[in-house]
Amino acid sequence: MYTESKIVVRYAETDKMGIVHHSVYPIWYEVARTDFIKKVIGISYSEFEKMGIMTPIVELNSKYISPADYEDELLIKVFIRKLTPARIEFEYEVKKEQDEKIINKGYTVHAWVSKDLKPLNMKKKYPDLYEKLEKIEIKEKE
Repeated sequence: MYTESKIVVRYAETDKMGIVHHSVYPIWYEVARTDFIKKVIGISYSEFEKMGIMTPIVELNSKYISPADYEDELLIKVFIRKLTPARIEFEYEVKKEQDEKIINKGYTVHAWVSKDLKPLNMKKKYPDLYEKLEKIEIKEKE
């Protein structure tokens, strides 16, 4: 299962060469990831935090295939690539909406931790939520 979030490239996201700066892609990943959580799991990320669940990034990978420019309309596709009681991994594909050409691929790995940043075993601490996550179709690593 996946979701897509639409982004229109803002002028502030471009560099002197007129293309999107590499530092913007992880921000777009976050937009797509929080949309995914709300659409698929049914709660907002702020509700996760109220429950005492935090998901800091412990790894980030981004592959730049071709550039995006000011005012390009992009779709960021996100899905869960791996789930364990201690971690969750998301994978992203950024494509230009007009031609569906993939311009960027990436993934993030997040730890499940409490508000005091202590590791959480999601399966034990939040079994209903973990079961819901397990039922989501997970894309295997390529």
